[in-house]
Amino acid sequence: MRMVPIPPGSVTLTDRRTERSWTVDVPAFELGAIPVTDEQYRDGGELPAVEVSWLDAVRFCNTLSERDGLLPAYRLDGSEVEWNRAASGYRLPTEAEWEHACRAGTEGPRYGDLDEIAWYEGNSGGRLHPPGEKRPNAWGAYDLLGNSWDWCWDLYDPAVYGEYRVLKGGGWADEHWSVRVSVRRRSHPTFRVDDVGFRVARS
Repeated sequence: MRMVPIPPGSVTLTDRRTERSWTVDVPAFELGAIPVTDEQYRDGGELPAVEVSWLDAVRFCNTLSERDGLLPAYRLDGSEVEWNRAASGYRLPTEAEWEHACRAGTEGPRYGDLDEIAWYEGNSGGRLHPPGEKRPNAWGAYDLLGNSWDWCWDLYDPAVYGEYRVLKGGGWADEHWSVRVSVRRRSHPTFRVDDVGFRVARS
């Protein structure tokens, strides 16, 4: 699992639905250079692993940690998941970590020209592509925008949406306006669909 180092920093997150903004300090961490692939997830091919639920992704993080001799980040009890933040194992990035890593020191809606960095509705040909074919951001991460959405650890808005978790990044079927750093989507932790996958992080 190739990881890239993400330096510490702070990021201001925004929610267009509620018009709320909040700033989060992000310690240094590591992030997968590309999304988890079918080869890694289900002994398949080189495409990003999609049709993966949030709970599937959490379980895979623990399996990967155990394989690599690391302390798993999550304790699972059915659908209840507790994150041990002191653990050395793989985990999902928080929304703030994901957005800080995606921006890579930039401040605009994207870290580069859309067609150069992302597969989306305008250039994907209606399908997923192998990760790493587009230009990476300044910190060496590929496909943070476009191709497949990434699950994040965070609850989206528990007062309104309950257990729904945050999705970031946009996918191959999304129009250009949806493939931006600040866009946040939500879904139920058991939901699986053909444009949602994940990438791993480590503290």
